[in-house]
Amino acid sequence: MSVFAEPVDTSDLRDNVALVTGGASGLGRATSLALAAAGVEVVVADVAVDAGKAVAEEVGGHFVECDVRSLEANRAAVASCVSLCGGLDYVYLNAGVATGCGVGEDFSEELYQRAMAINLDGVVFGAHAAHGALKARGGGAMVATASLAGLLAMPLDPIYAANKHAVVGLARALGPVFGGEGIRFNAVCPGFAESAIIADARADLVKAGFDIIPAETVAETVVRLLADPRVNGECWFVQPWREPEPFRFRNVPGPGARPTS
Repeated sequence: MSVFAEPVDTSDLRDNVALVTGGASGLGRATSLALAAAGVEVVVADVAVDAGKAVAEEVGGHFVECDVRSLEANRAAVASCVSLCGGLDYVYLNAGVATGCGVGEDFSEELYQRAMAINLDGVVFGAHAAHGALKARGGGAMVATASLAGLLAMPLDPIYAANKHAVVGLARALGPVFGGEGIRFNAVCPGFAESAIIADARADLVKAGFDIIPAETVAETVVRLLADPRVNGECWFVQPWREPEPFRFRNVPGPGARPTS
C-alpha cells in the first residue's frame, strides 16, 4: 500500500534512464526495483560487484562498479550510462556509511575521512558528474540520501550528523541553482530504515522501541521526488506511521537589511 494519501504519477519516468549509487543493497536496491517497476532503465552503481550485478539482473538493467569517493569514478559511471543507455535523466545519490567513531578519544582520522568522502564527497562528485549529462537531455532530477540526522541532533554518530546536515544544505542550495537549467535537486531524510547502516544496531533499536522503516517506503518517496515536477530544493523526512513530507525549516533568520527601529 502506498504511504502517500494521493497516488504518485510516475508515467513521465517511463523509458528514461536512472543512475543509482549504492544500488547493491538497502535503499538503493529498493529504489532500483521501484524505478524499474515504473518503466525506467536502471544503472546500478556500487563497490559491491557481485551484489550490484545481481540487482542489475533483477531489474533488467546494468551494473557499473563505482567508488563514489573518486570524482573520476563518478564521471566514469555517468559516461557508462550515456554509452549503455544513450543518456541520463535521473540520479539517486544514495551511497552512504556509518562513521564508526566519535570526536573524542575514540576519534579515527581514517574512519572520519572515509565517512565524509562517501557521505558528502560522493554526493557532490555525483551531482557534478551527472550535471552535464542531464543538461544535455534538457533537464531531469537528482535525489540525495540525507537522513533525519541531517535535520536534528544525532549524538550516536555526530560525524554522520555533520555530513548529512551538509547534504541537506547542499540540496536546499542546489535546487534553485540547477532549477534554472531544468534540473531538480532534492534530498530524502529517513529515520531508522532497513539498510546496511543500521544492521549492527538493528536489534538494539527494535528493543528500544523504534520502528524500522521498510526500504520500500523510502524508495517510494525517492521515486516521488524524481517524478514530481513541482518539487525542488526540498528535504523530505520519512518516519514511521506518517506520510512523508518536506521539512519546513520554520523561523530561520536570514540575511537582510538592518532593522530601522
